Amino acid sequence: MSPNGLQLPGAAWRKALRSIANGACVEVASASGSIIVRDSVNRSGLVIRYSTETWQAFLAHAKTGTFDVSR
Repeated sequence: MSPNGLQLPGAAWRKALRSIANGACVEVASASGSIIVRDSVNRSGLVIRYSTETWQAFLAHAKTGTFDVSR
């Protein structure tokens, strides 16, 4: 169980294929009809839960560049 009380037994955690080993990654998994996200370095730390609809909206915006930072 994570510190925020979320039950996580058997969660199939995964991170991006393009992830690099610098410790700045998150992992995601499906759990009870929602998406859960955690820090890939602190795996026993807090977990954030999103509805599948919210997660799909986030991904759609990320793919269009909505969150890109101008340099």
